[in-house]
Amino acid sequence: MLSSVERLLFIRAVPIFQELRDDFLVRLASVMDELSFPTQHTIFTQGQEGRSLYIVVSGKVRVHIGDRDLAQLEQGACFGEMSLFDAEPRSASVSTIEPCDCLMLTQLQLYDAIDETPGIAVNIIRLLSRRIRELNQKSNALEAKIQEQDLSTSGSN
Repeated sequence: MLSSVERLLFIRAVPIFQELRDDFLVRLASVMDELSFPTQHTIFTQGQEGRSLYIVVSGKVRVHIGDRDLAQLEQGACFGEMSLFDAEPRSASVSTIEPCDCLMLTQLQLYDAIDETPGIAVNIIRLLSRRIRELNQKSNALEAKIQEQDLSTSGSN
């Protein structure tokens, strides 16, 4: 378990909470639940209803759809944020790779935070935009690789 000072120092370093006032972060840190998960534990599954965001305090998780890994996240990384805004089922599953401690922020807590400090919404939008860009780059690289393979196999006929 993190002490209240450790929790504040940790949250202050998380990208979506940077630039927010300490008095606000103290209140936010105090309402977040701290959860511990063992290795190979599924935190949530694709298709499940989601109303919470998680922040990795220690350990490592994998974001995946079935057996295909989308990302591995470590200390300070957030996951589960999409379902807080669109009320859609989880788009991927998240499982632990090693024992993992997380802080959890519920949708209601987040909305209260946004009412008080709208900057948190901007930071989450930045995070989502960055992740979309990364997925687009991966998709483009995969498409280019497939086209290259198609050209090399059609050229050898």
